[in-house]
Amino acid sequence: MPHDTRSRTGRLVCVGSYTKEAGGHGIGITTFWQDPRDGTLEPAGSVAVPAPSYLVWHPALPVLYAANELTEGTVTALRAEPDGRLRPMGVLPSGGATPCHLALTPDRRYLLCANYGGGSLAVFELDDAGRLVERVDLVRHRGHGPHPERQEASHVHMAVPRRADDTVSAVDLGTDEVRAYRLSAAGRLEQVECLSLPPGFGPRQLIRHPSMPCAYVVGELASALITLSETANGPRVTGTVPATIAAADGDLPSHLGLSDDGRFLYLAVRGADRISVFATEPDGLRPVGEWPSGGAWPRQFTLAGRWLYVANQNSDLVTAFTVDPATGAPSLTAHYPVSTPTCVAVAPRKIAGR
Repeated sequence: MPHDTRSRTGRLVCVGSYTKEAGGHGIGITTFWQDPRDGTLEPAGSVAVPAPSYLVWHPALPVLYAANELTEGTVTALRAEPDGRLRPMGVLPSGGATPCHLALTPDRRYLLCANYGGGSLAVFELDDAGRLVERVDLVRHRGHGPHPERQEASHVHMAVPRRADDTVSAVDLGTDEVRAYRLSAAGRLEQVECLSLPPGFGPRQLIRHPSMPCAYVVGELASALITLSETANGPRVTGTVPATIAAADGDLPSHLGLSDDGRFLYLAVRGADRISVFATEPDGLRPVGEWPSGGAWPRQFTLAGRWLYVANQNSDLVTAFTVDPATGAPSLTAHYPVSTPTCVAVAPRKIAGR
């Protein structure tokens, strides 16, 4: 796809795709310019990157990180140029197989990588330009759960740094645990806590509420959401709700997101191909409704203000929605063809020069 170098006023939107190395047919990362008025996307270009299953932007620099979901996993750093081109800045081994999630620590000094295959959590040091310096730590989980195929071993699916302190929560789908680590100034992880969830729950992702002392954990295997109360005495489960109104065999929840004000929680559910919306209340989650994702197998989505973009992996589509800030309801507005999309990442600010 040729690059469009005309002036743009919106932000850069990047879509990762499974490539042939991971059984997909995408090119790697496809880029779009977002119109700031209506959220529509205009093709900008593409770059070949192997199996980028998850993307995350640096919060202060025009740098994008990709988890390359390979048998021998890697992490790639790319710099966004003023014309929207992505220039590779370096690649490092992830320390495990099939990495599936990335997160930056609040101080922006480290990048966390969850390796699903092999059940490990890696820490990468970043320099002032956002480049990957080296992997400074790697912790491996041990254990299993009752599901014979999905929980035969540990599968770390996500790592979430807590802004209030130096704690990192590692979500392990294979062992039904959320393990808390203390991250030292040198980037070393020390386990300080382990929360066991119901057997067979299969936790996939965790997200913290921005103003209430609670977190939400989605169980991929149980197709349910748990609310955790987080206090000085440690986390405890305070409630559970189904992922969809009419649960069915084959439903596999995938991704969690919160509205900017924290009033609404969004959950993508594969199989049902729905986006479930919940109101976040002091006593737990209240279902608001659910809407078709606009495609098949919604693997991930991103909320960007009043817009919602969904990566529908099996229908080769990114769908765009506008979100009603009063009700949380999404309304489908557009479809964008992208081969086997895995993840959508919207730049936190305009690229310099645009």
